[in-house]
Amino acid sequence: MEASETSSGKNFRNAFGNVLAFLILILIGVLAFSIRLFSVIKYESVIHEFDPYFNYRVTQFLTKNGIYDFWNWFDDRTWYPLGRVIGGTVYPGLTLTAGTLWWLLNSLNIPLSVETICVFTAPIFSAFTSWSTYLLTREVKGTGAGLTAAALIAMVPSYISRSVAGSYDNEAVAIFALIFTFYLYIKTLNTGSLFYATLNSLAYFYMVCSWGGYTFIINLIPMHVLMCIVTGRYSSRLYIAYAPLVVLGTLLAALVPVVGFNAVMTSEHFASFLVFIIIQVVAFVYYIKGVLSPKMFKVAVTLVLSIGLVVCCAVIAVLVALVASSPTKGWSGRSLSLLDPTYASKYIPIIASVSEHQPPTWPSYFMDINVLAFLVPAGIIACFSPLSDASSFVILYIVTSVYFSGVMVRLMLVLAPAACITSGIALSEAFEVFTRSIKFQLPDLPGLSPVEAEETSTDSTVPLNEVPKTDKGGETLKERPSRKNRKKEKEPVEKPSIKARIEKKLLVLPFEGSILAIFLLVLLGAFYVVHCVWAAAEAYSAPSIVLTSHSHDGLHVFDDFREAYAWLSHNTEVDDKVASWWDYGYQTTAMANRTVIVDNNTWNNTHIATVGTAMSSPEKAAWEIFNSLDVKYVLVVFGGLVGYPSDDINKFLWMVRIGGGVFPHIKEPDYLRDGQYRIDNQATPTMLNCLMYKLSYYRFVDTDGKGFDRVRRTEIGKKYFKLTHFEEVFTTHHWMVRIYKLKPPKNRIRGKTKKSKSKSTSTSSGKSSGTRKNPWN
Repeated sequence: MEASETSSGKNFRNAFGNVLAFLILILIGVLAFSIRLFSVIKYESVIHEFDPYFNYRVTQFLTKNGIYDFWNWFDDRTWYPLGRVIGGTVYPGLTLTAGTLWWLLNSLNIPLSVETICVFTAPIFSAFTSWSTYLLTREVKGTGAGLTAAALIAMVPSYISRSVAGSYDNEAVAIFALIFTFYLYIKTLNTGSLFYATLNSLAYFYMVCSWGGYTFIINLIPMHVLMCIVTGRYSSRLYIAYAPLVVLGTLLAALVPVVGFNAVMTSEHFASFLVFIIIQVVAFVYYIKGVLSPKMFKVAVTLVLSIGLVVCCAVIAVLVALVASSPTKGWSGRSLSLLDPTYASKYIPIIASVSEHQPPTWPSYFMDINVLAFLVPAGIIACFSPLSDASSFVILYIVTSVYFSGVMVRLMLVLAPAACITSGIALSEAFEVFTRSIKFQLPDLPGLSPVEAEETSTDSTVPLNEVPKTDKGGETLKERPSRKNRKKEKEPVEKPSIKARIEKKLLVLPFEGSILAIFLLVLLGAFYVVHCVWAAAEAYSAPSIVLTSHSHDGLHVFDDFREAYAWLSHNTEVDDKVASWWDYGYQTTAMANRTVIVDNNTWNNTHIATVGTAMSSPEKAAWEIFNSLDVKYVLVVFGGLVGYPSDDINKFLWMVRIGGGVFPHIKEPDYLRDGQYRIDNQATPTMLNCLMYKLSYYRFVDTDGKGFDRVRRTEIGKKYFKLTHFEEVFTTHHWMVRIYKLKPPKNRIRGKTKKSKSKSTSTSSGKSSGTRKNPWN
C-alpha cells in the first residue's frame, strides 16, 4: 500500500514538474521575443543595417514572382555591367522561411506586409532557439540545466545583436538551425534512433540553406566522432548518429545552388569524409570481432587494417592532389582567415576591411556574454562529472567556439549558445548543491517518509523532488549500495539515522554558507538580466539607417540616409548608375531602386578595386574611370559635421589598399605623412587632391568658417577648392550623405584656329596621352 502511494506521489510530482517546465518554456519564449522589440518601440518598424536590405528585396521578389522566377533571377541592377545571378549566389533559407510565413499568414486572412514579416522573423526564431537550447541541454544534464540555459540564451547580448526586430540577416534563422542540428545529433547519440538521425540530416540541410557557417557543423561533429573513437567510446549509436548525416546531409547540401559541388570538392568538407571512412573501418572491426573466434579475429584485423590503410592512403593522396591544384589549397578566403588570423590582412584586404572580421577585444566578451564568461569554466568542470558522449560534445563545442570567437568578432555569435549551455549547467549544479545542503540541515523534513529518505540516500545527484534518472550515463547504477550494505541496512542493530546516512553520501555545505551562495547567485543573475535589458534597449536596438544623438537640448534624430535614397529615387532616371563604396550598395538598390557598381556581396575584388582606385585618384582620372563604367552619380558618406565616425574618410585607407592590390600605381605611403593618416595641413598632396577628399570636404568650410572635422578633431588642410569634373547635386540636412553628378565631357571645337593650336601642342600632349591609354592604370 505504501509503495503504491509512493509511486502515485512520484507520478504526480513528475506530471506537475512537466507542466511547470512547459509553462516556464512558454514564458522564456515570450521573453526572447519581447526583449527584441525595443527597436520597434523606440524607433519604428524598419529594416536594420546593410545586408538585411538585400534579403528584404529578394523576399519581395520571391513573394511577388514565385519560387521558379526566384531561382532564375538575373539581377541587372547590381554589379553593373556584370550583373548577378541571385538564385545561384544566395543562401535561400532566410528568404524561403520569411516567404513561407507570409504565404501562410495571408492564407489565413492575416494580411501582413512582407516588410512586417521580415522585421519580426528574427524575434520569432529567437524563441525557437531558446527552446532548442533547452532540448539540447536537457539531453546533456537534465531539465533544470535545460531551463537555465534556455533563459540565458533568450537574453544573451551577443545573440540579441543579430536578432533584434529588423535584423533580417541569415543569422536570424541560422542560430536556431545550428542548435537544433546539435540537439538532434545528441538525441541520436543517446537513443541510437534512425528516425532522429534522418531528422538530423534534414536540420543540417536547413542550416546549409541558411548560412555559410554550416561548415562549423560539418567539422565539429566529425571531430567529436573521432574523439569518441580514439578514447574508446565507439558504439553503434555513434555510427547511427554520424553515417546518415554524412551521406544524406551531403546529398541534400549539394542541392543548394550556392553550395553545389563544393559540398564534396572543398577542403572544409574533407574532414567529414575522412572520419566517415575511419568509422566504417572501426564498425567493420567491431562486427567481425563478434563473429569470429579470437584467433581468427587477429588475422582478420590485420587484413582489414592493411586494406583500410591502403584505402586511406589512396583517399589522402587524391585529396592532397585536389588541394595542391588550388592556389588557396581548397580553402575559401574566410576559412583561411579563421585558421590563420593574419591571412586576410596579408592577402585579402577586402575581408580584413570589414569591422566584424576583426579580432574582438576583452571588453567585448564582457559586453556580449557578460557574467557567462566566468561561469563557463565551472560548466566545463561540471560536464566532466560524469563524462558522457553528450557532455564531451559540449566541451568540444565550447573550446572550438572560444577559439573562433577570438579570431573574428562576428563569431561571438557562435560562442554565445555554447556559453549559455555550459553556464546553465554550472548554475543548475550549483543551485542543486546549495539547496540540497539547506534542505538536509533543516530541523524537520516534513512529509519525508523513511522509504523516501532511503530512496533519496541512494542517489546523490538527484534532488528530493525529482525522480532519479537511470538513462544518463548510469549515474544511479554507480551510486547504488552494494549487496553487503543492503544486508546491513536490514539489520536493526545500530541503524544510523536518515540524516546521518544522507550526509555520509552527499556533500553537505554549511547552512549559512549555502544561503549566502544562493543569494550571490541570484544577485549575479539579476546583474545579468539588467545588463541584457540595457544592451537590448540601448546598444543593439538602434537601426543604422536612422541615427540618434543625445545632447543638452534633447534627442536629435539623423535620418540622412533615407533622405538621400529618397532623393535618388525621385530625382534621377530609373536606369542611372550610382557609384559608392560597397557598404552602401544593398541599401541603394533596395531603397532608391537604382543600379549600383558594387555592393555588399563583394564577390568581385577587381570591380571593388576599380571603385577604390577611382576614389583614390585625382579628380580627372576618377572622372575617366567612372565615365567608362557609365556612372552618372557618386555617393559619399561624410560624418565630419555631426561626428559620425563610420564615414568614408575613415574607410578611405581600405579603399587605397584594395585598389592598390589590383592597380599597383595606387600606393598607400603616398597618402600617409610619416606613417600617419592625416587630413589637416600636414596631409600629403596626394591625399589632399584625391577624389574622396574633395567630395567629402567640398564647401565644408562654409559650415563654420574653419572647416573643423569633429570625427578627426582637426581643421582640414585644403579648405577652398573647386570641382572641375563633378558637380554637387544634393547634400542631406546633416551633411552625412553627399551626392555628386559627373559633368558631361566638353564638346570638341573644330576649326582652323583650334587645329593649328592642337598641332603646335601635339608633341607635348602626345606623350602624356599615350601613357594613359587605360584610365585605370
